[in-house]
Amino acid sequence: MTQISQDSTTPLSINDLQTMKQHGEKISCLTAYDASFSALINKAGIDAILVGDSLGMVIQGHPSTLPVTINDMVYHARCVSQANQRAFIIADLPFMSYTTPIIAAKNAAKLVQIGGAQMVKLEGARIETVRFLVELGIPVCGHLGLLPQLINQLGSYQVQGKTPVDAERILTEAHQLQDAGATLLVLECVPAALAKEISTQLNIPVIGIGAGVHCDGQVLVLYDMLNISITKRPRFSKNFMHNAPSIEEAIIAYHQAVKQALFPSIEHSF
Repeated sequence: MTQISQDSTTPLSINDLQTMKQHGEKISCLTAYDASFSALINKAGIDAILVGDSLGMVIQGHPSTLPVTINDMVYHARCVSQANQRAFIIADLPFMSYTTPIIAAKNAAKLVQIGGAQMVKLEGARIETVRFLVELGIPVCGHLGLLPQLINQLGSYQVQGKTPVDAERILTEAHQLQDAGATLLVLECVPAALAKEISTQLNIPVIGIGAGVHCDGQVLVLYDMLNISITKRPRFSKNFMHNAPSIEEAIIAYHQAVKQALFPSIEHSF
């Protein structure tokens, strides 16, 4: 297996992530919200950074991602991109920032133009919005499975796609997002078997979080994998600071575990 070079200081593109999928090379991704962690993540060789609206919980101390604003996301994306050299940068469109395709485009433009993001991510099967953004030249990452922005509807953070009907719906939505032009997909908290099927069927890279080892890549919330989050670490995450002499070494250990398909293990999957 030929790996994408880690020596280049030119940021990876979506084409590089697509090449990794085609070559069977796992894609490593972590969240980040500031310049210091961005620099460490780059030094460790992580392939992609997600500037997630998870910052609402791990940075701002909220019980959910719902209070995060587009201005919050632009600010933190800019902090991350300032120190970035190689990692591909994805930024979340936060709650209520993509209620229509036009509103989504205006907010996505801020994340790209001011925040320095190379791609925006939105939750759910917003097919028309995805198609509209792609037509404007804005790369889009879809997000299916557990959708944190719907927490008030869901009532709790729980595994999605466990029934045949729900699994078929998520599979169908994954194809719809790809057909609409999404070039990356995040699957959160779905059974490993379903995530494997989706990853196999789609041509675009699929990044899992609590979705088993058979996805094309993995993402974790940085503060969870360093065991410094103020909330309980999710079952699908792992404390990579355990036995690590430094934060940098913990991030390197995560990167290597993803690349070698050692993480997630069965205990971190559903």
